[in-house]
Amino acid sequence: MSLFKEKNNLVPLAERMRPRDFDEFVGQEDIVGKSKLLRKAIEEDQLFSMIFWGPPGTGKTTLAKIIAQKTNSDFVYFSAVDVSTKEIRQIIQQAKQTLKAYQKRTILFLDEIHRFNKAQQAIFLPHVEDGSIILIASTTENPSFEVISPLLSRCRVFILKSLSQEEIKKIIKAALDNKERGLGKEKIRMNESNIDFLAGLANGDARTALNLFEVINQIASKNKNGVKEINQKLITDAIQKKSLFYDKKGEEHYNIISAFIKSLRGSDVDAALYWLARMLEAGEDPEFIVRRMIIFASEDIGNASPTALVVAVSASQALQFVGLPEAQLNLAQAVTYLAKAPKSNASYVALLKAQEDVKKYGNLPVPLHLRNAPTKLMEKLNYGKNYKYPHNFPNTKIKQQYLPDAIKSRKYYIFSKELKKESKPDSSKITTSKTNI
Repeated sequence: MSLFKEKNNLVPLAERMRPRDFDEFVGQEDIVGKSKLLRKAIEEDQLFSMIFWGPPGTGKTTLAKIIAQKTNSDFVYFSAVDVSTKEIRQIIQQAKQTLKAYQKRTILFLDEIHRFNKAQQAIFLPHVEDGSIILIASTTENPSFEVISPLLSRCRVFILKSLSQEEIKKIIKAALDNKERGLGKEKIRMNESNIDFLAGLANGDARTALNLFEVINQIASKNKNGVKEINQKLITDAIQKKSLFYDKKGEEHYNIISAFIKSLRGSDVDAALYWLARMLEAGEDPEFIVRRMIIFASEDIGNASPTALVVAVSASQALQFVGLPEAQLNLAQAVTYLAKAPKSNASYVALLKAQEDVKKYGNLPVPLHLRNAPTKLMEKLNYGKNYKYPHNFPNTKIKQQYLPDAIKSRKYYIFSKELKKESKPDSSKITTSKTNI
């Protein structure tokens, strides 16, 4: 074997198969399809500062490397993980000198910009603004939260989506067929259903698909004809458990909990259970889930079904007593109850209205008749005078003013008659005992 081949085998398959031009690039047609803005800007070398935002393995770094090949500008690649502030300043200074001496611009590609703090990101601002450099950055996190606003306003954001299963299959087949950079020289037999199975495990990540394919190839044994038969059992052995893309501190965390709450609010029990399963499978903190359910019980169900809060709190207590994995059953029971329960946000809306008045009117004085009078002076000042004790009246009800004078006629809580008439949840589909809801 030649030295070149030995070195080539040391390079991971995902890196060897990285597309070198748009003919090999798979996916992201919305931004790099023919006639699309980014594609034209790259091919015509008319680049501008931009940010690539998307999940891992969707082509952010690959696009940067295609740009590096096609541009006449100097191209500098570095990662936020291993570059210092001092090095950044040196790179920018060199870029300014190149522009001045040779009228040649420099493109700086910064991988994982979200790992830079605000001060580090601010270093680029004046140089992007005066055109000394073109900044191209990539991130897996939402730039709205992770990139400072002044820099974000000077860059165009391109959103890269997770690859579809068909696109992942295309990438796997390319690696299977490519004799120069892929596994095309090896005798591998892999039918369409197994390619489809492998593609499904990648979760929209091309790098994951190729890394897994490489592991499968390494552990596969040859039959008597020297052929590696790749089947579903072999693929399953290579990856014991599918890894879901779910960063508990990142945007997907908030996307999924949002989908979960909105499914509960929309009374879609099946969708709510799906999102619950997604979070549990991905290792979300179950206490976070149950806290959101407790909030939901008051915010979105309220007095349309007061028992909902009891159910949610009970699920939290069950989680403490039982723990996972058994407590998943308690969470599922609570989720089905909350989803099927009648909904009312009357308490939540009433609180918001009351808070608006607090902000608007400030510290309004408490009506005198509602004040206690523990001293003689307070009695002389009419504290507590004419207060009507409800228990002295039939049904403990008596009309008197309880709000400050400026807002004495306010009505915050409106629980409509229509809401009271709503149908009760189908008790046959709720795993709790019968309750008055």
